[in-house]
Amino acid sequence: MSLFGKSDKDELGRPRSAPRGQDSQSPPAGGNETSHRGGKDAAGRARGGEDVANIGKSITIKGDLTGNEDLVIDGNIDGRIDLPNNQLTIGPEGKIKADIHAKSAVVVGHVSGNVSATERIEVQASGVVDGDVRAPRLVVQEGAVLNGAVEMGEVKQPAAAAPVKKAVGGGDSLP
Repeated sequence: MSLFGKSDKDELGRPRSAPRGQDSQSPPAGGNETSHRGGKDAAGRARGGEDVANIGKSITIKGDLTGNEDLVIDGNIDGRIDLPNNQLTIGPEGKIKADIHAKSAVVVGHVSGNVSATERIEVQASGVVDGDVRAPRLVVQEGAVLNGAVEMGEVKQPAAAAPVKKAVGGGDSLP
């Protein structure tokens, strides 16, 4: 019971508010600290049941990487990364040698290659990008390193190669 006879619990028996000095959305002990900006933690990972794939720091991939869910990379990638409808986060341990295309990209680690995003690119203070960046919105925090050209404006998704039409029947033929 709290002041004025009101219950401290809601109709399901859960506490109505967190104790003083503690955020009701803070992670359990040992979890990642979260920032309240956009529902993401410090490395840009989504919280609260959204699909997020993780590539750990002991993983190395050579080749093309595509997908249809948000991705956090703390490992090594050498090739091309294409996530046109999702967020890509290069974590603090991530080392990427690839051209990147994503809906949005957050760089906390190191990227060697061009980065393009249809919505936004963010290079955090510990992030390094050695390559050109292209996005309508760009955030570069103090201390971040960006070595390359910057192009701001609408970024179109890369067009798929047009299928080659073959003539079937008809046309000129040899006797």
